[in-house]
Amino acid sequence: MIICGIEKFSMVDYDTKIACTVFTGGCNFRCPFCHNGELVVGNFAANQISEDYVLDYLEKRKGLVDAVCVTGGEATLQKDLPEFYEKVRKLGYMTKLDTNGLKPDTLKSLIDNNLLDYVAMDIKNSKAKYPLTTGVENVDMSKIEASVDILKSGAVDYEFRTTLIKEFHTAEDIKEISEWISGAKRYFMQHYKDNEGCISHGYTPVEKAEAEEFKKLFDNKVQIIGMRGFN
Repeated sequence: MIICGIEKFSMVDYDTKIACTVFTGGCNFRCPFCHNGELVVGNFAANQISEDYVLDYLEKRKGLVDAVCVTGGEATLQKDLPEFYEKVRKLGYMTKLDTNGLKPDTLKSLIDNNLLDYVAMDIKNSKAKYPLTTGVENVDMSKIEASVDILKSGAVDYEFRTTLIKEFHTAEDIKEISEWISGAKRYFMQHYKDNEGCISHGYTPVEKAEAEEFKKLFDNKVQIIGMRGFN
């Protein structure tokens, strides 16, 4: 795999678990607000670290770390992702995938082969505003919808999540998202924070009070609705 970074000890990437987070290079979206821009549009291969380095670390941390989260970029672009998860499983770790949902066949295969304990899938926006939000003109929404359906089937534990930005998300967009994922187990709204790693800058975060109003739109639609990063 193209591994470009590792956070050896994280308490925020996998709820209730102590995780080691592995960052892969490359993405099939170009979300302008992405905070891992160097893994999307940068020379990520130049900063590659070896899989053996990661696995050696995990071998030494057995009993101290609970799970391994693979994120990106977009992790499902890595052709040897299943093999990596198999190696992690053999070391006794739980596994999590962060994904944008654009490769439902890969997602389904990982689930069918019992390689995942948890999946976090981004819902970038209402369906009509995916091109604007992802920076990709022709988004195959049938693939995104297929991934949503795979997760809603309950074959693996999961959550959906949206990073809220005033320039991209209106109350009507959030209402459409609530209807789209109705029946889901979990949905989280995330606070946007500009940092030096973002692809573009100058966007406005949604304030907590407005997010609280958005949250009400999910009543009786999602089992667990939460907010992350809002002060």
